[in-house]
Amino acid sequence: MNTAHLKQEIIDYSKEIGIDKIGFASADVFGELKERLRRQQELKFQSGFEKGSNEERTEPQRLLPEAQSILSIALAYPSRMINPPKGTKEERRGIFARASWGTDYHHVLRDRLEKLASFIKEKVPDSTNKLMVDTGELSDRAVAERAGIGFSGKNTAIITKEFGSFVYLGELLTNIPFVPDEPVEDSCGDCRKCLDACPTGALVQGGQLNAQRCIAFLTQTKDFLPDEFRSKIGNRVYGCDTCQVVCPRNKGIDFHIHPEFEPDNETEKPKLKPMLRISNREFKETFGHLAGSWRGKKPLQRNALIALGHFKDKTAVEEITAVLNNDPRPVIRGTAAWTLGKIGTEEAFQAIEEAMVNEQDEQVLVEMEKGLQFRSNAAVR
Repeated sequence: MNTAHLKQEIIDYSKEIGIDKIGFASADVFGELKERLRRQQELKFQSGFEKGSNEERTEPQRLLPEAQSILSIALAYPSRMINPPKGTKEERRGIFARASWGTDYHHVLRDRLEKLASFIKEKVPDSTNKLMVDTGELSDRAVAERAGIGFSGKNTAIITKEFGSFVYLGELLTNIPFVPDEPVEDSCGDCRKCLDACPTGALVQGGQLNAQRCIAFLTQTKDFLPDEFRSKIGNRVYGCDTCQVVCPRNKGIDFHIHPEFEPDNETEKPKLKPMLRISNREFKETFGHLAGSWRGKKPLQRNALIALGHFKDKTAVEEITAVLNNDPRPVIRGTAAWTLGKIGTEEAFQAIEEAMVNEQDEQVLVEMEKGLQFRSNAAVR
């Protein structure tokens, strides 16, 4: 088999099916990554969303025993909305991170990888292949770095020459022994803008992330948000782009190549108050196609409440009070109480006090006390 010729055929075909970058890597063990993962676990820096053991995440042949190569692909996504809607004092808006704009990228990349796998199978009938996107065991970034797609920046994102870090990644394991591509040289240099800009200090040092402090992770959790992070969320309902936006390598980068990733501005920059009363069916119809919907509506509604508190939106008091009195979920009721306190009108404080009479959940009662504490703090000042 002439693997060099096949490699070029695959590269040419990848362009035909809308893959923006493709690279080839060996399927050797990711030894350095294994040590880094072990250290992350020791420090309790992992998110808990990771799939597989450290061995499965760093030893490709555990996933495909005959694996000899890994193909890494990248698809660029937009960094700016065209004519984004502006929030008003009466209708405040939240924001989804750019990686959740348009159709869920898992589906789009899987489609491209399946086409790539079929093409390879057609050329080499006895080939074996295994594909994965984000939710697989392998580290997309480690594979992309080895395959020369880009270098791993201090913000832990893969930074490409052409598209900055605004790319989705996926990979394909195969038993074909392709000549690997050369990794790209790290170009962060002395720059530390991402580290300095991170709202919660989640970037411990260049290339090391404490996921437990990362807003992108925190917006996806389902429990009460720890107090120290509530003032940091702002109006983010899903994800965080700060470490990408401040990166000099992303300056002027904005690609609108794939229609699937174009945002529906009203959806990806949603009005906050309607999110509080959205039904399961409406949620699925409105947000179900987004990558940011994968955890369901509860985290997004909690974040919407916190965002309304961030804006101190007095026009939302009545609707938040309805949530406080009627929502069956303690996390949502408790966050509503905290938000009312944050807004700080007498009507809001009265709503908390009245709801306390019938509240049975201890955690919600704690949040109610926190809400009322805003009045005490204001009185002291």
